[in-house]
Amino acid sequence: MPRPRSLTHDQLASAALAVIDRDGLAGLSMRAVAKELGMSTMGLYRYVDEREELERLVVECVLGAVDTEPPPPEAPWGERIEIMVRRLRDTLSAHPAVVPLTVAHRHRSPGVLRWSETVLAILIEAGFEGERRVVALRSLLAYVIGALQLAHLGPLSGDGTVAISALRPTEFPHMAETARQARNVGADDEFFGGLAALMRGLNT
Repeated sequence: MPRPRSLTHDQLASAALAVIDRDGLAGLSMRAVAKELGMSTMGLYRYVDEREELERLVVECVLGAVDTEPPPPEAPWGERIEIMVRRLRDTLSAHPAVVPLTVAHRHRSPGVLRWSETVLAILIEAGFEGERRVVALRSLLAYVIGALQLAHLGPLSGDGTVAISALRPTEFPHMAETARQARNVGADDEFFGGLAALMRGLNT
């Protein structure tokens, strides 16, 4: 008779998330999670079949915490969208190494689906229809995921900006000057400045 299961999905997800937060996404493995739980790798296979299943549990562990309640209806639609984007960004920012997993597993994540459902309701109320609504939702998701990836892997305050600002101005004048300006752009200014530009485009 098999031993009764004693670990919940939440416990498995928390252990896998701890590994990712500490060692990065590349550090996630069945062996690493088993060690985090204080059990054998073979013991972990009683709960999940493969790493991909762990990934899905982690995505839902993180994104399940996003507040998907509709913002106040009296606010303009653009402000309501910004509230939803801010909620998603704040939640994912606490675990930036998880961001790539949201691309692969977003279709199976109830958290992502609930967030998208609320955003779509706002867009529909604002008059977005058909392909325009599709593009708007995809653009918002793409912006959040892409912006967080850039902020995590190549922040404006990082070495990449310093290296680009030191390029020879005779060869890369625009890149060098822009990088020097980038040093003064904070993370919030970068993110919400880009979001404002996107929203202006969606509003045309």
